[in-house]
Amino acid sequence: MTEPKSSPWEAAELTRAGAENPENVTEEIAHGDKLGLPQATALVVGNIVGTGIFLLPASLAAIGTISFAVMAATAVGAIALALVFGRLGARIPASGGPYAYARDGFGEFAGFWTSWSFWLTAWGGNAGIAVAWVGYVNYFLHWDSTLGKIVIGLVGMWIPALINLSGVKNIGLFQLVTTVLKFVPLIFVGIVGLFFLNSDNFGPFNASGDSTWNALWLAAGLILFIYSGMESVTIVAERIKDPARNVGKASIYGVLGCTVMYLLATVAIFGTVAHDQLMNSEAPFADAINNMFGGSIWGGVMAACAIVSGIGALNGWTLLVAEMPMAAARDGMFPKSFARLNRRGAPVVGIIVGTLLSSAMLLFAYASENAFNTILLFASFTTAIPYFFSAAAQLFWLVTGGRQVNKRRMAVDVTMAVIALLFSFAIVYGSGEQAVMLGILALLIGVPVYIWIKAQRGEYGARETTPAAPSTPVEPSP
Repeated sequence: MTEPKSSPWEAAELTRAGAENPENVTEEIAHGDKLGLPQATALVVGNIVGTGIFLLPASLAAIGTISFAVMAATAVGAIALALVFGRLGARIPASGGPYAYARDGFGEFAGFWTSWSFWLTAWGGNAGIAVAWVGYVNYFLHWDSTLGKIVIGLVGMWIPALINLSGVKNIGLFQLVTTVLKFVPLIFVGIVGLFFLNSDNFGPFNASGDSTWNALWLAAGLILFIYSGMESVTIVAERIKDPARNVGKASIYGVLGCTVMYLLATVAIFGTVAHDQLMNSEAPFADAINNMFGGSIWGGVMAACAIVSGIGALNGWTLLVAEMPMAAARDGMFPKSFARLNRRGAPVVGIIVGTLLSSAMLLFAYASENAFNTILLFASFTTAIPYFFSAAAQLFWLVTGGRQVNKRRMAVDVTMAVIALLFSFAIVYGSGEQAVMLGILALLIGVPVYIWIKAQRGEYGARETTPAAPSTPVEPSP
């Protein structure tokens, strides 16, 4: 299949940046101070691996070893979507990722709706990450009052905001360091734990007490969402060195790395912690290490890893919460202020507004008893929309238009796009009825915003004026 090697999109991005910010075209963008492949891969891994992985094995133990089959199937869907992002990133290496892909395939309204949906995901999901992060910080601080938890959560969100405001170079370095610090101990548990497996620990195939079908989807409802963030590098393509090549590589390497780590760690913990203990564990990784080596210090070690993991995820998602609307704003699909950059090349309005909205969502989470689960499932549904439109845009490009193609590669690409579409459908189904209802309402709110933006652009011409009444002809005098 013939795909362009050059990147006209990248030149267009820089042109738009100059048009929107003639006084603010930054040194990072103009002179190539960008993220290399290691930092780009770290961004993907850092955004996928948040704080949830530290509790996931305990949740899956209550469902049973049927979770392994679901995890393997989910991995196939995630890898297929990563491959689709790789193809799209090579063809359209533009910042905005799913927004750019949807706009290229289906027009500006699909692009707007995709960016709107992802924006909801980013700042809403950040509040969920912050709530989970607070629990691990309190392992050491014990600020158990609601006010204390709110303060910790706000600090956790605004530190990454300040790092993002300081420029892309600092973002990449911070992301690389935090990713290494959290990935190494997790993969250590997964590999070393395989030497301590006890088959008696695994528990029943279906421990949920429900039907196999319901158990499958209950596990899917937990597992499908742990891959959220795989699109990270596509959204900041403008800030990646050689995006036509590295966007796809970083997406695939990041997803593959997380898949291996998830599978190894889950099997290792199931096999080293007794089933009854694991179901009620608040720190399954710490329990696994304690059972492997003895002692009780590992709870603090794993809590520290979770803190690093959470702050790294917040750092990466804060970048995304600003980059997607920035790309849309340059095309006139978001308020122009979101395209404004500071002297270090950071989309300052997007970072500040996104963090303020996350802060408000954090307050809502602590004011409502069940808000945390609602936030996470809502964010899972809204992230499925960009996935769906990205896969659909790739499929649309593959099966339409006249071009010379390699039949074998065509078959592979179409298969991957179809699997990615099914993966997106599965995320929606697994989100549950309440999250889907709230998500649809939030998406519909975006339609009046789109109308307002179009009106501000004056695309429909001048207002109608009342035509002058025809004058009555004067009869000539006889």
